[in-house]
Amino acid sequence: MTIPDTSEKWASSINEVTIGATAEDGGTRTSTVTLGGAKALPFLSFEGSPGRPTAIAVEIWDGGAEAWPDQLKDAYGDVLSSPGEWAKKAVEFGAEMICLRLMSAHPDAGDRSPEQCAETVKEVLQAVGVPLIVWGCGVDEKDNETLPAVSAAAKGENCLLGTAREKNYRTLVAVCQADKHKLLAESPLDINIAKQVNILCTDAGFPLEDMVVFPTTGALGYGIEYVYSIQERGRLAGLGGDKLLAQPVLCDVGYEAWRAKEAKAPPFACVTDETRNEWGIMWEAATAAVLLQSGVELLVLRHPKAIEYIKQTLARFTQAAPA
Repeated sequence: MTIPDTSEKWASSINEVTIGATAEDGGTRTSTVTLGGAKALPFLSFEGSPGRPTAIAVEIWDGGAEAWPDQLKDAYGDVLSSPGEWAKKAVEFGAEMICLRLMSAHPDAGDRSPEQCAETVKEVLQAVGVPLIVWGCGVDEKDNETLPAVSAAAKGENCLLGTAREKNYRTLVAVCQADKHKLLAESPLDINIAKQVNILCTDAGFPLEDMVVFPTTGALGYGIEYVYSIQERGRLAGLGGDKLLAQPVLCDVGYEAWRAKEAKAPPFACVTDETRNEWGIMWEAATAAVLLQSGVELLVLRHPKAIEYIKQTLARFTQAAPA
């Protein structure tokens, strides 16, 4: 029996976006990370180029990590009080990028000034040589004050700054243009809104080719099948020629996985499994493994064991693909 050729050829490819700038590019990074470039669905190399390997960023906070689950605090120890030292530890654990969240800028969590946030960004840039993602606190008014100072402090480093949203994109677009950073565009799990955010940013003058998209993510057991299907639809559209959906995708896995009750709840009466303290790690790794197959280019993770598991998974997926 002859097996029919079921491979498909795609009309387009996913944009390539490079984060970070070395000395040759006017920055101080010792490495850069390029995302995207796929000309086929994930790991189907017989259909076309798989593009750049999925990159792993590790999330660090500028304050407030005492609220993290014990499994995470135990993994990082006393470095959680210092963003620079935390970043160094994350690189030791395999981070190709650092995702710095300015949590202490939030009005209800410290309300740190733009100048203080800018100093934290400088501290992390001096501590490590990998590229940097800088993420605001999520309050529009405060981010509009903070991100211009942060952007200026990192000028020349070609960071990924976020997030630009449908109702709050103009300030971030302007500072990314002025200081030559890449833009992280956020949307709910809705393809039409994702396209709308991209349209708004491009209408304001920012090139699609310098954008990474962040469709909000759900964890294993919390809508992961819906997340997967929406992201796969977006990838199919991008490969099919829709330029508004041809950007690399970031998935915020660590945040979503570790807020699941199964990941962080202590042992309880009906659960005596001796691996209970590893459930969070498994939740994070399993969520990331699912999203890898939807076409994600950049995973933001937390636990070092989850990072290890995902790197092993990537190696297996790559080895299993036909040459």
